[in-house]
Amino acid sequence: MRGAGSAVFAAILLLMAGTLNIIYGFGAVGDAHFFTDSGSHYVFSSLHGWGWITVILGVIQLTAAFSLFAGGTYGRVIGIVAATLGAVGALLAIGGAYPFWSLGVFAICLIVIHGLAVLGEPERT
Repeated sequence: MRGAGSAVFAAILLLMAGTLNIIYGFGAVGDAHFFTDSGSHYVFSSLHGWGWITVILGVIQLTAAFSLFAGGTYGRVIGIVAATLGAVGALLAIGGAYPFWSLGVFAICLIVIHGLAVLGEPERT
C-alpha cells in the first residue's frame, strides 16, 4: 500500500505531539513558571481550562498513534482530526511567550495531516 511509511512516520510524530501536549497541559494546570510569566490571555478559558483541553487533546493524539501502529482505521481518522485540532491549538498559542515553539508544533501537525491523507492512494504511473 502506498503511504505505509508515511503512516508510521505520522504515528511517531503523533506520539511526540501527544506527549508534548500532555506535558504542556499538566504544566498549565500546575501554574508552571513557563506559562505564568508570559502574561498571555486565553481564548476559551483560564490557564487551567486551557491546560485540561491540551491534556485531553494529547491523550487523543496518543490513542490515534497507537492505533496507527496497529494498522487501524480509527488511527487514521482520529489522527487527522487530532492533528487538525493540534494545529489550531498551536496557532492559538502563537501569541504566548514562545511563538516559535508553537510554530514547530504546528508544522508537526501539518506533516501528520499530509502523511495520513496520502495513506492508501493508488500508485502513479
